[in-house]
Amino acid sequence: MENFEFYAPTRMIFGKDTHLKVGKLIREYGFKKVLIHFGGGSVKRTGLLDTVCRSLEEEGIGYVLLGGVQANPVLSMARKGIELCRREQVDFILAVGGGSVIDSSKCIADGVGNPDVDVWKFHMKEAVPKKALPVGVILTLAAAGSEMSASCVITNEENGLKRGFNSVTHRPLFSICNPELTYTVNAFQTGCGTVDIMMHTLERYFSLGHDTSLTDRMAEGLLKAVIEAGRIVHENPEDYEARAALMWAGSLSHNDLTGAGRQVFMPVHQLEHELSGMDDRIAHGAGLSALWASWARYVYQNDMNRFAQYAVNVWNQEMDFEHPERTAQAGIRETEDYFKSLDMPVSLKELGVDPASFKVMAEKCSGGGARRLTGIRELDEEDMIRIYEMAMGE
Repeated sequence: MENFEFYAPTRMIFGKDTHLKVGKLIREYGFKKVLIHFGGGSVKRTGLLDTVCRSLEEEGIGYVLLGGVQANPVLSMARKGIELCRREQVDFILAVGGGSVIDSSKCIADGVGNPDVDVWKFHMKEAVPKKALPVGVILTLAAAGSEMSASCVITNEENGLKRGFNSVTHRPLFSICNPELTYTVNAFQTGCGTVDIMMHTLERYFSLGHDTSLTDRMAEGLLKAVIEAGRIVHENPEDYEARAALMWAGSLSHNDLTGAGRQVFMPVHQLEHELSGMDDRIAHGAGLSALWASWARYVYQNDMNRFAQYAVNVWNQEMDFEHPERTAQAGIRETEDYFKSLDMPVSLKELGVDPASFKVMAEKCSGGGARRLTGIRELDEEDMIRIYEMAMGE
């Protein structure tokens, strides 16, 4: 087991009707002026936005609104939020939505907290935020895990680069998680969320490290729970227990718990960022489901036993000790079939990706050849192109 630091200070408030407490909660911390940041019209249609505003008004807390966050949050929206917060002297940001809204809020918080630095420099790793406005969350989509993570991913639409970075400034102060708020999420977005939750743990599971049996068992248990809950919700969107399992798993999957003791790097996420960075019509979870099996088949021989362990412990496959590659391949196939069962794409062809873009995506992902994606097998620019080609399918 490698040395590690685990830091998850976010206060989690989980369960039915918990969002009704948001005004009292913010008053408890003493904040005076809130930016309520949200996405499209769903929070308005469901009445959630009105409920949040009323809760703040009852506690005498001022607020300003900024909606319109898109599925792949963009830098221009964050810049708009930074300017608004400065002008209105906002001292707290409340993200009402899923991972895109939360990441946009984190970017705004970094920008306000570091007024002398262009916020994009943080994402290009040219600067490090020293502080940030505090962020709270009312979660409406189980997926990204941003409600408990240190990560923040933003797309710069001027150059098509989608880049993320981790910082202690990104851990939300609190996250309110009411599974009932996810009932209205459609089947496609729910499927994307289920894939994203699994991938946050799978990427950690298939990273470098040895003798992490405790972490492995937690990861495998989370994956099995998500697989079961994902199936249930696909058939019955208002099954509370299954929605609750997905929501809690989303938080735990990306707060670093399921990778403790391993050298974590997320190559499939890096490959996918180029897809949705260049084409914002591609949902992040859909891009991941289209890429994962091809990446796995490209690298599995570099850690055959681990892929076989995954097949046995997560998918209940029989171990073929004479031909462990068969067991490893079975686990990859089971994962791919599961994604299909959720009506998720398992090829780039299904997403309408043009093969002519593969070289450009690989160049961006590799930083013009200057960077390799580390992991159980290092991937250079040519490897990336090959994985994209494999992912086109037949």
